[in-house]
Amino acid sequence: VVLTETQIDVDKTRMQRASLASHQPELSTSDGTRIESSFTFPAEAPEPQSSALPDWTRSDHLKEEEFTRAVSLGLFDYLRKSYSQGFVVSLSGGADSTATACLCALMVRLAVHDIGLEGVQEKLGYIDGIEAADSAEAIVDELLTCAYQATRNSSGRTRSAAETVATSIGAEYLELDVDAVVQNYTELIEDAIGRELTWETDDIPLQNIQARARAPSIWMLANIENALLLATSNRSEAAVGYTTMDGDTCGGVSPIAGIDKAFLRRWLIWMRDHGPEKLEAWPMLEAVTAQQPTAELRPQEADQTDEGDLMPYPLLDAIEKAAIRDRYSPLEVYQLVREKFDQYSDQQLADWVEDFFQLWTRNQWKRERYAPSFHLDDENLDPKTWCRFPILSGGFEEELRELREYVEDL
Repeated sequence: VVLTETQIDVDKTRMQRASLASHQPELSTSDGTRIESSFTFPAEAPEPQSSALPDWTRSDHLKEEEFTRAVSLGLFDYLRKSYSQGFVVSLSGGADSTATACLCALMVRLAVHDIGLEGVQEKLGYIDGIEAADSAEAIVDELLTCAYQATRNSSGRTRSAAETVATSIGAEYLELDVDAVVQNYTELIEDAIGRELTWETDDIPLQNIQARARAPSIWMLANIENALLLATSNRSEAAVGYTTMDGDTCGGVSPIAGIDKAFLRRWLIWMRDHGPEKLEAWPMLEAVTAQQPTAELRPQEADQTDEGDLMPYPLLDAIEKAAIRDRYSPLEVYQLVREKFDQYSDQQLADWVEDFFQLWTRNQWKRERYAPSFHLDDENLDPKTWCRFPILSGGFEEELRELREYVEDL
C-alpha cells in the first residue's frame, strides 16, 4: 500500500459546490433514457499552450491585487453595458466611500494599462468627452464625480480627507452643505408631533435623517450627469444592518457590499504604501487610514465610532463567516471566537455574538433592498443571487438561550 499526501482547498471546494448547487446538468431525456454521444480521443495530443502569468500573480499581496482587478473589471463592464456616462460617489472621507472612489479611478488606470488609451476610448466611446481625453487622468475627470455632503456633525478632518482623495485621484469634487435640509425635516416633524426632538430620546431618527437628507442631492447629481450612483456599504455593515435605508444605501450597484470592512481597511493601507503592480502607491490615503471609522451622525462631542456602535470589525467578520457561511450555531460561534479573541471577556464575547445573530435576523429586509453587489468570494450576502434567508424568522431564540445558559454556567 502506498500512501500519498493530498492537499484540498476547502474554501475553493465549498465555493464551487455552492455555485453549482442550482445548476445540476440534465443527464437524461424526459422519458428516462440516457443521452448517448460518440467520442474518441484525438490521435495526437495537442501542443501545450503557454500559460505565462502576469507579474502581479506572484505578488506577496495577491488578495489585494485580485480584489483591485476584479472590482475594477466589474465596474468597467457594468459601466459600458449600462451605457452610463460615468460614476457618482457620495464621498464621506471615510474608508468605504474612499475605497469605492479609488476603485473607479483604478478601473481607468488598469484599463489604459491593459488595452491602451485608444482601447478604452473605443470601449467607452459613447460617453461624452472620452474621445478628447488624452490620458488616464483626463478620463477619470470625465467619468467620476465625488460629493462631500456636510452637516453640523461633520468634521474638518473628514472634509479635508474627502477633498484630498478626490483631487488626488483626478475626480471632480463638489461640496454640498445639507445641514439646512436636515433641520427643515427635523422642524417639520417637531411641529407635527408637538415636541422637540433630542439626542436623549430620538438618537436613531436624528442620525438617520442626516443620511437620508443626502440621498436626493446625490441622486440628482447622478441624474443630471446620466451617471451610475454607487452605493458604498460593505459586507460587515450589510450583515448587521449598520446602514440607513434610502440613505447611504442609495445606488444602482454596490461594488464593495461583497467584502468585509477589516479587509477594506487593510486594502487602503496597502494602496497607501504599495499599490497594484506597475501602478503607483497613493500616500494621500493616510488622511483616511489614520482615522477610526465613524458615521459622524451624532454630535462631535459624542466621539462616535463604528466599532463603538457595533463591535471590533475583525470579530464581527469572524462571527459572520462562522455563522452565515459555515452555519455554526450561536454556541459554536461563541466557542470559536472565544479561542481566537481571548483579549475580551467571556461575557463581552457572548453579548457580541448574541448582538450579531439578533441584528442579522432583524435586518434581512435591508439586504433584500441592497443594490446588486459583485461576488468576490464565497461569503457574499446578496439574497437575490447568493445568500437566501427568511425575511421573518424565529430570530435564533432557542439557540441564543442555549448560549446564555452555557455562559452562565462557566
